[in-house]
Amino acid sequence: MAIRSALTKRIITTTLPGSRSISSWWKNVEPAPKDPILGVTEAFLADPSPDKVNVGVGAYRDDNGQPVVLDCVREAERRVAGNLNMEYLPMGGSNNMVEETLKLAYGEDSDLIKDKRIAAIQALSGTGACRIFADFQKRFSPDSQIYIPVPTWSNHHNIWRDANVPQRTFHYYHPESKGLDFASLMDDVKNAPNGSFFLLHACAHNPTGVDPTVEQWKEISYQFKVKGHFAFFDMAYQGFASGDPERDAKSIRIFLEDGHLIGCSQSYAKNMGLYGQRVGCLSLVCEDEKQAVAVKSQLQQLARPMYSNPPVHGALIVSIILGDPELKQLWLKEVKGMADRIIGMRTSLRENIEKLGSPLSWEHITKQIGMFCYSGMTPEQVDRLTKEFHIYMTRNGRISMAGVTSGNVEYLAKAIHEVTKAA
Repeated sequence: MAIRSALTKRIITTTLPGSRSISSWWKNVEPAPKDPILGVTEAFLADPSPDKVNVGVGAYRDDNGQPVVLDCVREAERRVAGNLNMEYLPMGGSNNMVEETLKLAYGEDSDLIKDKRIAAIQALSGTGACRIFADFQKRFSPDSQIYIPVPTWSNHHNIWRDANVPQRTFHYYHPESKGLDFASLMDDVKNAPNGSFFLLHACAHNPTGVDPTVEQWKEISYQFKVKGHFAFFDMAYQGFASGDPERDAKSIRIFLEDGHLIGCSQSYAKNMGLYGQRVGCLSLVCEDEKQAVAVKSQLQQLARPMYSNPPVHGALIVSIILGDPELKQLWLKEVKGMADRIIGMRTSLRENIEKLGSPLSWEHITKQIGMFCYSGMTPEQVDRLTKEFHIYMTRNGRISMAGVTSGNVEYLAKAIHEVTKAA
């Protein structure tokens, strides 16, 4: 037995000529840094305090702080259960889902849809859509770079980095006014090389909640036209921002009216609550139907080695909801209800802080829109919120308004006032 053990040990540790030791394959791998957003939830869950509040992760909660499954989703799931097969979807995903999704972004009566000028595939939510586009950009415009707003959703940087697309930034947020730095944004658009790629948030900018006005979008579109820039819209919050999907798509419609050939990422995580289903869409407007066919084929080719084909369940849910007039109306009612609750919590949070006699202006809370409030608090102030009040958020001061409820808004306001009153 001792002889066998010794032989085994010798075999495992012996390195053959030209090979490496079995034990050394991964010894140079260091632990990856924690995701700054998901790490907030980990810390929150580990906190035993009964007063703890999580306003970190962007997932909708009702006024009791509980996750929500929409009634329209429950009904769609009931229709799916036991009635539909679970065969592979094509590489491009569900045609029905894609068709209904394009109507949301481009309009029910869009000539682009009628003329079959849009190349589109189902994607793994908004993240997957952005990644497929980033790879498409690298493959077919290999010398290009992407201009990304400061700040942006942190994963945008990861996506284009891993697709090996060089990144540049452009001004967006104005810290002093806690609004849009429109003048600097326009300067950056004008100074970028002709034909540059820009990433734009269609509505409810993450993390700031600051959107251009309609008139500002028109000026941006005009300048993009002058410079020949390409606009790629990430639209993660259509309907969830204002409660009206048409209003939330206004930026895209302005660019389309001006004749731009845009790209668009869409997601059903926020506006249908399908976070875990990973269902979305990537679309590119083309010059004609022939070009759209070619572009779609290449998008599918990128998807094939990455995940082969997208999941079916979420696509069925979306197709049923948007394809049934009654269910679609129910969805529109429910998404407006979610948006209205967020808007109401913005008003309540601002009022509660102001009535405590804060020397600071908090009007930006109600001027911003969507899931997040960019509070203007410093990392040190956020650290105090966590340490002294068990309130969890990202250190950039971003508050997920979905985590604010009528039950915790007063406590949250008092804590914010306490850490900011001496600023």
